[in-house]
Amino acid sequence: MLPMLIAFAAAFGLLIGSFLNVVVYRMPNGISVVSGRSECPDCHHQIRAYDNVPVFSWLLLRGHCRDCRAPISARYPLVEAVTAVLWALVAAVADSTVDAVLGIVLVTALVPVTLIDLEHFRIPNKITYPAAVIALVAGLALDPSGEPDRLIAAAAAAAFLLVPAALISGGMGLGDVKLIAVLGLCLGPPVAVALLVALVAGSVVGVVLAARKGVQEARKTKIPFGPYIAFGGVVAIAVGQPLIDAYLKAF
Repeated sequence: MLPMLIAFAAAFGLLIGSFLNVVVYRMPNGISVVSGRSECPDCHHQIRAYDNVPVFSWLLLRGHCRDCRAPISARYPLVEAVTAVLWALVAAVADSTVDAVLGIVLVTALVPVTLIDLEHFRIPNKITYPAAVIALVAGLALDPSGEPDRLIAAAAAAAFLLVPAALISGGMGLGDVKLIAVLGLCLGPPVAVALLVALVAGSVVGVVLAARKGVQEARKTKIPFGPYIAFGGVVAIAVGQPLIDAYLKAF
């Protein structure tokens, strides 16, 4: 049963990944993500339905538009494939329905957040706010007794990042604070693992940049923190609760 569930999640994740590509391209440009057919950005021909099958159409077209032969970025099938893998991961590790639903909500939000933050250095409220609302409603509906822990986790994680966001100019932004709160609403206490992983990963990259460019140049380099939070979130989904359980048993 579990292998079938994982396969179903992966297949549905491919479809969602195709939509997330639309979100990543349109949302930063102020274009509606729910209306209007997808088109080639070079020749503006509408993409045919049979050319819009996740991953497979890109492979069959060899990464080029059918009409003008302009190259199509490999990012599109990669986003679809990564989304499928993340949905499959959630299906594989979830211990309950609420874990599965909140995990799906989280990874679906993290994919476009990561790409938009990498490219535009901002995390859209149009993603974090709906994700927070959906997570809150789903948590209350499926596991009302666990909602206080998730709310406390969200508030604590947001407060932890709010301090550097408020005090350090050019550092973390409020978008990062809102994103970590969404992680808290979806993960509960394992958000602590996500936060730790994000901080360690960001620090490692900072050290590498300092070693390559020098400390002064590294300080001038603008690095979005959203992708590190997203990475931490995925790690927390996979092993967050077991790590917390192991830590508590050690004391």
